[in-house]
Amino acid sequence: MFCYDYPRPAVTVDIVVFSGDALSVLLIQRKHPPFEGHWALPGGFIEMEEPLETSALRELEEETGVTDVALTEVGVFGAPFRDPRGRVITIAYTTVVEKSTLNLKAGSDASEVAWFPNTDLPKLAFDHSEIIQKSLETLK
Repeated sequence: MFCYDYPRPAVTVDIVVFSGDALSVLLIQRKHPPFEGHWALPGGFIEMEEPLETSALRELEEETGVTDVALTEVGVFGAPFRDPRGRVITIAYTTVVEKSTLNLKAGSDASEVAWFPNTDLPKLAFDHSEIIQKSLETLK
């Protein structure tokens, strides 16, 4: 265990999964607070001994059933109040998949999983709209 003189932020990963010519976005409906019932990107807290990309792949599988995808890092999002639970920094990843090859299944802390057109997204939890916009820019 480490002891530090300064507070430490938590670290999460978020994954933007796109599909189709119109680039639909895969979202989960959150089962727990904060933002219970709101739509969000799949993602969650990293494990202490886990590489970041491994955390992203684990969270994606746990919440959506999606496996065997190649991820591209989009960037780091760390606005001080992006998460009401405290100081949380997230590393965002993106991937493009073929919907027909997936067997989606909501799990872990997701009550539902669904595709949404990137031009008509529901109100999203956290700063996930910003992460999706940055992911779209990354794809261009």
